[in-house]
Order: sequence, then structure tokens, then C-alpha cells
Amino acid sequence: MNNPPNPYDFLPQVPGFEVTSDDVGEGKTLAMPQVSGIFGAGGEDISPHLRWAGAPKETKSYSVTCFDPDAPTGSGFWHWVVYDISANVSELVTGAGSQDGSALPAGAKQLKNDAGLFGYLGSAPPAGHGAHRYMFAVHALNVASLPVTEDVTPAICGFNMFGTTIGRATVTPVYEQN
Repeated sequence: MNNPPNPYDFLPQVPGFEVTSDDVGEGKTLAMPQVSGIFGAGGEDISPHLRWAGAPKETKSYSVTCFDPDAPTGSGFWHWVVYDISANVSELVTGAGSQDGSALPAGAKQLKNDAGLFGYLGSAPPAGHGAHRYMFAVHALNVASLPVTEDVTPAICGFNMFGTTIGRATVTPVYEQN
């Protein structure tokens, strides 16, 4: 399978910064906790730990997203969106993306993923479809709060980040079902 291009290449270029994780790594296969149980792939739907540093000084908030550009939908698949993360936060703990959001930092909010569920949905690419990329991105924004409510789609959130994103850090693990 030929991977589509990186979707962030089609947005205005912004400075990068560092994102690290105790649970996922660039090009590494996702561990079973980050794979989906809800979608029957044998995993646990536990969001990974993410820690970031070096964002622009002008950052007023962050958003964190997980997107699979390789999903056979024509539009990819949003696995997780967290927004209105305070600028003084630099880490999400493992499991922060639970459906009830109880482990999120104060003030942070989640949108429904493309399965219609709040919280993180682990990977579950179709068997035999090849390796999919799971693009975990930390977006540094120049606004303290996005003008969205919890009932909008991830795409609408992304549209509202357009023009307010002043830095971005990504880590992209992969997963494949045979």
C-alpha cells in the first residue's frame, strides 16, 4: 500500500518542537494498550503518554490529536482530539484519553472521535490493509481557547486551529493487522 502524504504538509509551515512518550515511538509498532478493544483488535484503547518541550514562547494553549491518514475512508480517521490544554501543561499521562476525560488536565476538553465516542480510540486497521500511521500531534496555539464546543467534529476543530497554530510536534507510530 502506498501511504498518502503527510496531511500536515498541506497546512502552513510552523516551527517544530519536541514530543516524547513513554508508550509510543516514531515508526515503532503500537503496543496492545494503544490498540482498540472497542473495534475488536484485541487492545485496550488506552491513550499513550505524551510529553512536549520547546514550543514557541507565544503559546497560549495546546491541542493534541491522533489521526490515521491511511484509513480506507478517503478522509482518514480521527482517533483522538483534546483541546484547550493550558499553556502551562507539558504532558498528558497514559490513559488521559479515557471516555470520561477524568485524567485530562483541568480545563482540557475532548471531542468525539470518528467512531462517535469521546476519548481515545486505539488502532484497528482492516486486516491485510497494511501498516497504518497514527500521527500524534501536539499543536501549539496562539489562542487560550478554541471557539468550538464538544459537539463539533474533529475536522471543524482542525479548521479552527488553522491560522492559530504557531508550532507543531509529532510522533508517528504504526500498526498493522494481518
